[in-house]
Amino acid sequence: MTTFDLLLTNIRVVRHDRPEPELLDVAVTDGRISRIAPHIEVSEAARAVDGGGRLAFPGVVDAHQHWGIYNPLGEDTVSESRASVQGGVTTALNYMRTGQYYLNRGGRYDDFFPDVLAAAEGRSYIDYGFHLAPMMREHINEIPQLVAEHGVTSFKIFMFYGSHGLHGRSADQNSFLMIPEGERYDYAHFEFVMRGVQAAREQFPELADDISLSLHCETAEIMSAYTRQVEQEGRLRGLEAYHASRPPHSEGLAVSIASYLAHETGLPKINLLHLSSYKAVDAALRMAQAFPHIDFRREVTIGHLLADISTAHGLGGKVNPPLRPREDVEALWEYVLDGKIDWVVSDHACCRDEVKFGEPRDDIFVAKSGFGGAEYLLPGLVTEGSRRGLSYQRVAELTSWNPAHRFGLHHKGAIAEGYDADICLVDPDVTWTVRAEDSESTQEYTPFEGFGLTAKVTDTFVRGEHVLVDGKVAGEPHGRYISRPQR
Repeated sequence: MTTFDLLLTNIRVVRHDRPEPELLDVAVTDGRISRIAPHIEVSEAARAVDGGGRLAFPGVVDAHQHWGIYNPLGEDTVSESRASVQGGVTTALNYMRTGQYYLNRGGRYDDFFPDVLAAAEGRSYIDYGFHLAPMMREHINEIPQLVAEHGVTSFKIFMFYGSHGLHGRSADQNSFLMIPEGERYDYAHFEFVMRGVQAAREQFPELADDISLSLHCETAEIMSAYTRQVEQEGRLRGLEAYHASRPPHSEGLAVSIASYLAHETGLPKINLLHLSSYKAVDAALRMAQAFPHIDFRREVTIGHLLADISTAHGLGGKVNPPLRPREDVEALWEYVLDGKIDWVVSDHACCRDEVKFGEPRDDIFVAKSGFGGAEYLLPGLVTEGSRRGLSYQRVAELTSWNPAHRFGLHHKGAIAEGYDADICLVDPDVTWTVRAEDSESTQEYTPFEGFGLTAKVTDTFVRGEHVLVDGKVAGEPHGRYISRPQR
């Protein structure tokens, strides 16, 4: 008589609270980890998989993706979730808003969000959820309903949309954001969003620890002025020009403004997204000292840790905030190694060639912003982290435990009894070269083209479903929408 649905044997289990991997077996029942022990009889399981001594990381909780921004949401849900499992990602939290791109609609979330859920349902190979951005006044009023009815507990502000579009200058904010005439997406709106999120925390005190606000911190006025200057001077090209047009102090200033507004509104749960530079993280740390009563969390992306303006492969590396010079990359790594960064994400936004590049094709200010990268998240972090002395334990914290527990995914983020059986097996002793053609994403290029990595995800399990088998995506989509917080 079998006891378990699945048994993973001969794996070196990596945990966020243990300094070294341990050679263990892991048993799964009904999608949850039911037993962990040094030796479990194979006869007790309906199916067994020999891990061959590979590392077993908790499935990556990629807390920052964008499905449906440039492609139909239903299509992205399939292809980009398949790419995600290549990078060890078992849960993705996607940023979503009304306005141009995404569903290209304005209006209330009461009408908009059910269509988002319907478009993704039954198509994902991984579990998923959504962060939502209150773009207009009525959205702030909807926050309690989004928490109570849909399990959305995290919200977002795009600070640079005040007078800057997704890709550069924007002369007509209301059309781009599809907000009512007479409303403005500005610092006053940001303040009222914060008050709305805090009001929801007070309305649902039992959920308060899981309700937070995330911010994309760049300053529109600084970026507009510097973009004009860079274009007029005409000295810089490519990713260097884009970096100069959105300078790091624009990030630092926005971080400082956001932090003071959080202090003013009494909102203590703030996530500072994709900090890309020394100045951005420095400002974030200064604000944490200035406002110790605010629980700040600091995020960086794998793209900003792997590539710089010189090493990224072409203009496909355009992203917001921009890729930076090597000195900023090195500074980010110092902060990661010092424990100053809370999680690492992909900021995955599939942007196909015909959408990404405009005319002329070599004009960085015409190209669209964003690129995919979830498939390189865990391999890239293990590769570069190992070179720098980053422990596997810390990798598990950065990619799984910390984001899971910030965003209310309390069944995820660890290889432990009772948790979802989200596990990925990693070979840390293989050398391979990144090629866009090997990705399951529909994006035909990658800024990491030609990068050499020394760790590879071979197998990924989502609630015990074997969705990546020996490097190949397998089976049908079994991913579920996760209403948060998980209880």
